[in-house]
Amino acid sequence: MIILIEPNIRYKNHYIEMIDEFKTVNEVPTIWVLKKDYSDFNAMVRELINLSKGIGIPKGFVPSTTYWVYNDKTNKILGATNIRHNLNDLFLKFWGHVGFEVRPSERGKGYGTIILELAIKECKKMNIERVMLGCYKDNIASAKTILKNGGILEDEIIEDNTGKIIQRYWINS
Repeated sequence: MIILIEPNIRYKNHYIEMIDEFKTVNEVPTIWVLKKDYSDFNAMVRELINLSKGIGIPKGFVPSTTYWVYNDKTNKILGATNIRHNLNDLFLKFWGHVGFEVRPSERGKGYGTIILELAIKECKKMNIERVMLGCYKDNIASAKTILKNGGILEDEIIEDNTGKIIQRYWINS
């Protein structure tokens, strides 16, 4: 069964294995919570939990809850999702409420769709009725995943620093 779990030190080895997989294939994760320094794993977990409580929010960010996506049959972390509790100007303009990522070896197996479905259910619990998501136009897999979960394309905008096109979608939770 695929479940969302809160960051916890007991999953340290599973988490590091996933991050090492990104490194093995020379890939940098796209969602910021998987780019965090984990050399002090306990501190990283505390920080992620604090962010969900609105504690220690970096300038320009908003409270957000991170979940690791866990397959309890294989004892493997499949990816992660980060849910922003509200949107400031930056997140409303570009990335929305939810970011998600599937580890490289588990892509193409439908896990992205499951992760987003679970994240949307969490949004509903947080009273986020309309969930906004953004993805690069050339990220066809993410766009398909958003559409499978009921996403309605609102518009396309150009990212200021890269010139890349971002598609902005809304999903009713």
